[in-house]
Amino acid sequence: MAIIGLSRLTKKLRRIPQAAKDAAKAAVVQGANEIAAVQRALAPVDDGELKDSIHVTPPGGTTPPYSQPGGSRTAGPEEAIVTAGNTRVRYAHLVEFGTAPHTNGGMFAGSEHPGTAAQPFFWPGYRAVRKRVRGRVTRTINKAIKDAATGG
Repeated sequence: MAIIGLSRLTKKLRRIPQAAKDAAKAAVVQGANEIAAVQRALAPVDDGELKDSIHVTPPGGTTPPYSQPGGSRTAGPEEAIVTAGNTRVRYAHLVEFGTAPHTNGGMFAGSEHPGTAAQPFFWPGYRAVRKRVRGRVTRTINKAIKDAATGG
């Protein structure tokens, strides 16, 4: 016994995963750019290099070397990565979390460093907009699924 409309339904269901992935990519990159903009606004400015080092890596791209968090890596097919730091700015984590007082080594061996206060910009910027970004991505994927299912 044949089911009427089964082939048409099967075609619609095959379109859904790709439509959702395509929609998710655009929404994820838009969200990553929004997060990066907030982080840049919160970043302390001395010479502007830290602020300028905040970078959005699109799907399939590679993050800058020495970037925080995690260093250089390749973004997945539906993933955008926001990082701070590069080959010139290797101190993003020290600004974010601060440093403890310590005795210096190297060129200034034996001198005392008083430590630095934390100036958080990266994680507070992420936390400020993550809910809005996550909601946008979810809505975009759901809309793409509905459009693909209705043939739109």
